[in-house]
Amino acid sequence: MTAEPGAVEAHALWLTAPRTTTFRREAVPPPRCGEVRVRTIASALSQGTELLVYHGQVPADLPLDLPTLAGSFAFPIKYGYATVGRVVDSGAEVEGYAPGDLVFVHHPHQSAYVVPATLPVRLPAGLDPHLGLFTANLETAVNVLLDTPLRLGETALVFGQGTVGLLIAQLLKRAGAGYVLVVEPLPRRRELALRVAADAGLAPGDDLPGRVRALTAGRGADVAIEVSGAGAALQAAIDSVAVEGTVVAVSWYGAKPVALSLGGHFHRGRIRVRSSQVGRLDPALSPRWDHARRLALAIDLLPQLRLAELISHRFPFSEAPAAYRLLDERPEEAAQVVLTYGDET
Repeated sequence: MTAEPGAVEAHALWLTAPRTTTFRREAVPPPRCGEVRVRTIASALSQGTELLVYHGQVPADLPLDLPTLAGSFAFPIKYGYATVGRVVDSGAEVEGYAPGDLVFVHHPHQSAYVVPATLPVRLPAGLDPHLGLFTANLETAVNVLLDTPLRLGETALVFGQGTVGLLIAQLLKRAGAGYVLVVEPLPRRRELALRVAADAGLAPGDDLPGRVRALTAGRGADVAIEVSGAGAALQAAIDSVAVEGTVVAVSWYGAKPVALSLGGHFHRGRIRVRSSQVGRLDPALSPRWDHARRLALAIDLLPQLRLAELISHRFPFSEAPAAYRLLDERPEEAAQVVLTYGDET
């Protein structure tokens, strides 16, 4: 097949089976009406959802939820949702973009691509492109805060200090939490959380609810946020909040079953459990908040939060298989892992 005039060759990363990656060449045509073409600077690997996909732990018949994804969860699949790049050119009837503009796009790991002009998000001028990679996770963290009934001076408990958990911990402090506790099995992540936001870091284990109550004058946490991806953490969150406390479940467990014991503290303590998923906003906020306002806040926060410290590893795009193996086999060594596509930093 002859490539379309003006097309460029790109390389895309595909998952072809559990824990199996391959690169494929793809022709990226010139942008048509209403489209822009983007050259990738960097992309970010997700420690949560993306690792579930990498492990093959997502229901095979689950529909894809982003228009830029390709394939299926039954494999092969082109997956990923955090890239930063520069606009190369745009098609007819596209306004507001110029060559060289720095943008974030929910797109899989690929060196160049064409997308509808409605998808890129313009990033602040002068922003380190690698910090722009946090846009998606930061918008998720903002949504979690909008779903969390935190009041000034209350104690918040966060399970999991991967990238989203670390962002949530920082936002809780900004939102008025008097005390932020984090639960994380990996010592390096606990240490990082203490540097950027947390007041205390705990390892999961025996009598975690008792340790939380000892730090909160016997009350328990006012709110708990479960973002670890571990089903056992959801039970620990329920058992660790105060009477009339709230647990916000952020993790997506994929095809993994989660067993809960709801006959004790949950029932008599009138504990509330709610789901937070970035696809929807709390309907009670709809008179004031919409997706555009939430995204604008996330963009405003990019240069304000401590994000550079969260990047633990940078791999050239050609070494993406090694980056996946790091997160899969040695997660204790990593926080945010970034793939780089060129000389720009």
